[in-house]
Amino acid sequence: MDTDRLHAALPEPPSQNEEDNKGEEKIFGNIFAELESVDLPLGTTLRSIYDDQPNAHKRFMEKLDTRIRNHDREIEKMCNFHHQGFVDAITELLKVRADAEKLMGQVTDTNRRLQEAGKEVTAQTEEVIRCRIQQRNMATTVEKLQLCIPVLEMYSKLKEQLTSKRYYAALKTMEQLEKVYIPRVSQYRFCQIMAENLPKLREEIKDVSMSDLKDFLESIRKHSDKVGETAIRQAQQHRTFISTVAKQAGLDHYTKPLFSLKGRAHSHMPNGLLMDDGAGDEEDADDEILTAQDLVDFSPVYRCLHIYTVLGDRETFENYYRKQRKKQARLVLQPQANMHETVEGYRRYFNQIVGFFVVEDHVLHATQGLVTRAFTDELWNMALSKIIAVLRTHSSYCDDPDLVLELKNLIVIFADTLQGYGFPVSRLFDLLFEVRDQYNETLLKKWALVFREIFETDNYSPIPVETEEEYKVVVSRFPFHDAEIEKQSFPKKLPMSQSVPQIYSQVKEFIYASLKFSESLHRSSTEIDDMLRKSTNLLLTRTLSSCLQNLIKKPHIGLTELVQIIINTTHLEQACRYLEEFITNITNVSPETVHTTRLYGLSTFKDARHAAEGEIYTKLNQKIDEFIQLADYEWCMAESDGRASGYLMDLINFLRSTFQVFTHLPKNNNDHASMSGKVAQTACMSACKHLSTSLMQMLLDSELKQISMGAIQQFNLDVMQCELFASSEPVPGFQGDTLQLAFIDLRQLLDLFMVWDWSTYLADYGQPNSKYLRVNPATALALLEKMKDTSKKNNIFSQFRKNDRDKQKLVETVVKQLRSLVNGMSS
Repeated sequence: MDTDRLHAALPEPPSQNEEDNKGEEKIFGNIFAELESVDLPLGTTLRSIYDDQPNAHKRFMEKLDTRIRNHDREIEKMCNFHHQGFVDAITELLKVRADAEKLMGQVTDTNRRLQEAGKEVTAQTEEVIRCRIQQRNMATTVEKLQLCIPVLEMYSKLKEQLTSKRYYAALKTMEQLEKVYIPRVSQYRFCQIMAENLPKLREEIKDVSMSDLKDFLESIRKHSDKVGETAIRQAQQHRTFISTVAKQAGLDHYTKPLFSLKGRAHSHMPNGLLMDDGAGDEEDADDEILTAQDLVDFSPVYRCLHIYTVLGDRETFENYYRKQRKKQARLVLQPQANMHETVEGYRRYFNQIVGFFVVEDHVLHATQGLVTRAFTDELWNMALSKIIAVLRTHSSYCDDPDLVLELKNLIVIFADTLQGYGFPVSRLFDLLFEVRDQYNETLLKKWALVFREIFETDNYSPIPVETEEEYKVVVSRFPFHDAEIEKQSFPKKLPMSQSVPQIYSQVKEFIYASLKFSESLHRSSTEIDDMLRKSTNLLLTRTLSSCLQNLIKKPHIGLTELVQIIINTTHLEQACRYLEEFITNITNVSPETVHTTRLYGLSTFKDARHAAEGEIYTKLNQKIDEFIQLADYEWCMAESDGRASGYLMDLINFLRSTFQVFTHLPKNNNDHASMSGKVAQTACMSACKHLSTSLMQMLLDSELKQISMGAIQQFNLDVMQCELFASSEPVPGFQGDTLQLAFIDLRQLLDLFMVWDWSTYLADYGQPNSKYLRVNPATALALLEKMKDTSKKNNIFSQFRKNDRDKQKLVETVVKQLRSLVNGMSS
């Protein structure tokens, strides 16, 4: 023992195996601790055993057996330690067993006796309990019935409201049932049935109210014409009243009213209600015309709006209403195909549109948001574009100015009416300017017919005046002033024909007609003056000018008529300044205004006069050609008849009588006198030149092959008559022998052949003072060739050949020299 202690006190250093065993013991100790712990999972611990070393399992089992044996020893020690206490406890328990059995018998006996004694009390207690349960059930039933009765009453009330079509109240009742009454008794079957029926009833109410709305839409579609007519009539009455007041007050303008559906002006309050300005006019109630409410019942739309609002489906209702109204707007804006034929067609069209927008305006202000200002503005802009397009198209078909004027009046009152409801109408007034152009076109066409009829019925002779009354009548219709004619005694003649005062009066009528269109356009006097002057200019420069030009070109208008037309245009030209004064008096716009348009009648009548003068020259020449076509010369006659040809004498007599007509041209002042003299001189000179040219062409006609000296002599006699006519001064004002110079070419040519003065002609050819300066070598050669051919066939020159052969040689020499001159000129 001491040795062991010694060894223990002085231990040897541990070997390597002992250290390994201690480490192994520590590891297995940790593993066993983990295995013995109930809370830790065993999978990881067991895996660590088998994953460590190849012999780890065997060593583990050995260590585990050792561990088990150690625990068995510890259990055995503990059982040995407590065994005596356990034996003592069992012994005590056996002693108590007998006492427990005795006590159990006593308790059982006591219980038996207690049960027998409490049977009657138990029976009475059960009866009390049963009565209490019945009483409680009755109280509960009464309580539940008190909750159910109001539900049934409300449901009955709902049925009555539906029967009487009080849908809005029915919806409120449904809302109370759902939110207040039914939740209190929702556990009952009948309440569940009620709750299931309420959505169906709501749908029925929606369907019925929508049906009423459709009837309302159909109603306002049918009555929009009457509503519009009513609103337009109110606007007309208000406009007439304001115009009367403005005239009495000396005002040039007035403010436009807002027209209510009751025919009175109203103002819009912020809450959407209407404040009638004339609510106190009870004395006028009997005379009040039908209103929109009298024609259309708006309650369906209000009711439907409230119903959909309560049902939380207001947006659907608003969308449906607006969609249907848009469709109706498109139908209203679609015109009838024959609308342009009568004013009633336009009036019906405007009435429908006004009625539509009056209803929309009422709905806008009587409801909260069913239609908005943006929606009505969108509808109006769409309608305005369509209206303008329709009016442009249909007004273009109108050829009656009265119908166009009626259309203008309808457009004005239509625009004023809708402007009173706050709709912008400036584009309609812009359209009126286009309609005005159409109106002017129809007026111009109408007045073109009037002018043609005046020209066709005119006798183109001066107006005879027998008495002073007749003179005053003419002067009252046309501003004629002539001091010389006024001094003359009756009867007398005025220089113009009957068409002049008629045309002047018709121009004034045209101005009045054009002025009618300018009324009620809210334009200034300057603008109206400008419009009148422009339309009058169109009448003068286009219509009247065209009629005059066509009149002048008509074949049945002779020289006398043309002269009278010149006289007429002169007087109409003078009357233009009176037309300007007439327009100025109408519009009260001074002619000195910077932008005042001047009338172009002066140029119109000047152009017409120039055309008439040109036609005079043309007709004179045509008449001369007709006389010349009657000429029947015997070009191979041996000698002349000794007198001028008959056709030429007739022609000269015609010219003399014609130029006497020019003495009727106006000479009431120096300008007109010089003008008339110029026309007469120009006509006379033109006639003489044309006659000279025609006679020269007759001599040089290529179809004429032979001319005898006798024919030359006869032709010379005719030319002498022409010269006598020219020298007789058929028209005064020519200086010297100016008119005779028209025949100078013929005279020198005939003198050359009559005198046979070839030597002088050839010697002086090209000299400025030559006797035969106007004789062209080609002309002389052509005529000489024709006479040469005649001498060969008819032996005209036989006496010359017998007496002097040199004469014939002279002719041949002259021909050669003339040809050389002609060739020299051509080269």
